[in-house]
Amino acid sequence: MSQTVGLTRLAYSRAWHHISASTPHPTLSTIKAPPEAVTPPSLGRMASRIAMILMGKHKPIWDPSTDCGDYVVVTDCAALYTTGLKKWRKTYYRHNTRPGSLQAITMDVLMEKHGGAEVLRKAVSGMLPKNRLRDKRLARLKAFEGPAHPYKLNLVRFGGTVVGETNWEGAVQAIREADMARI
Repeated sequence: MSQTVGLTRLAYSRAWHHISASTPHPTLSTIKAPPEAVTPPSLGRMASRIAMILMGKHKPIWDPSTDCGDYVVVTDCAALYTTGLKKWRKTYYRHNTRPGSLQAITMDVLMEKHGGAEVLRKAVSGMLPKNRLRDKRLARLKAFEGPAHPYKLNLVRFGGTVVGETNWEGAVQAIREADMARI
């Protein structure tokens, strides 16, 4: 945050983050021993990371009563990775408070019916605080079944490369070296 007294607009500006549910991720992977065994992020680890970004806990201005989170675009939700037998044993329940109206659906049936985006949305919704800001935060989650999405121009870039793609660290390093040469 800047040195000015009070809140600044730049501190509360929202950035766009991209997460792919199918590409291997070194920090969100459940297997980390050999580098070739790195898996895509599991549903729970990815959902908790998304919930942190939606709440804004990664920012220095985070406040529980302020909605200062960012947007998150998740692609390839059709290939969600779950460990163990959760895909067939995890059950989602619904009840409309009438006697005998309890309905249960397993994760694999929910994925066939509504897609992996709905499973991810339910996981993230369960990790957000249960307050008035929950629906607003969840509305900033944009989940897509395939790799295509309409928010490509909104994603954070360094040197024309989207953060998180291959060689984006190289673009950041090139910008830093250019700045050091200029100074």
